Amino acid sequence: MERSLILFKPDAVQRRLCGALLSRLETKGLKIVGLKMLQVTKELSAKHYAEHVTKPFYPLLEQFITSGPVVAVVVEGPGAVAVVRTMMGPTNGQQAAPGTIRGDYGVSRQMNLMHGSDSVEAAQREIAVYFTAAELMSYDSSLKGWVCAADEVK
Repeated sequence: MERSLILFKPDAVQRRLCGALLSRLETKGLKIVGLKMLQVTKELSAKHYAEHVTKPFYPLLEQFITSGPVVAVVVEGPGAVAVVRTMMGPTNGQQAAPGTIRGDYGVSRQMNLMHGSDSVEAAQREIAVYFTAAELMSYDSSLKGWVCAADEVK
């Protein structure tokens, strides 16, 4: 089982899309193991986006991600990182296909509704930025056997 960090960004919160986006993740079969709302500070932004801090676009990214509250979510499931990335669609909502989250709800490159970890390693690092071990739940779901076959779960 993989875990992935998702942030519903300030635009998703302001547009009141968090419930719809969370529902899509659950409907897909991903299990929510962490969830909270918070305000990203400049320090937290720099920690999360450490690899981008020196890039020319970072000031706008920081301004955006700190502009309002976000909802941080950790999901778990087979191939969770790739599943979430596919569900989100390309960064730019104008280029995202209908059926993807950004294709259905977005038309912007910067206001792209959500962040999803881009690798298992990034997910592990990012989850630790936003959640303590005590804030992550481990539980068996009664739907587990109905989401995917036993031989598909690692």
